[in-house]
Amino acid sequence: MNIKTEPIQESDFEELISLFHEFAAFEKLPENMVNTAERMKREKEYIHGFVARNEDGIIVGYVNFFFAYYTWTGKSMYMDDLYVRQEYRGKGIGTLLINKVIDKAKEENCNGLRWQVSEWNHPAITFYKSLGAKINDIERNCDLIF
Repeated sequence: MNIKTEPIQESDFEELISLFHEFAAFEKLPENMVNTAERMKREKEYIHGFVARNEDGIIVGYVNFFFAYYTWTGKSMYMDDLYVRQEYRGKGIGTLLINKVIDKAKEENCNGLRWQVSEWNHPAITFYKSLGAKINDIERNCDLIF
């Protein structure tokens, strides 16, 4: 399988919206996915990440991130989503995408990378632990959506 990774471009937004819906359904929260390609175009300066394309040029996975500053560790990167379509899982695409983010964080002199994983997503937890990630169950999400 020939997979190509590249930075997210504005031309990817329409296709990414479809994957965002898939991811929200996978997370059992489809009603929470309210983003649109139009909103992404208006807010494009905040969109950072990579897409994985198959040999036909179709996006089969994506990862997005943003920079953060944590008082205890300093400059860091936060990985918001890492998603690979069901039929492409187990083929190394998730590893390829997360390694792109890890490399980018190091290139940008970040002190670490943070992300979340759902407590029920045991394959992802196993995957992240294999990378050396420490997963805790101490903190909970607090979302205030406008």
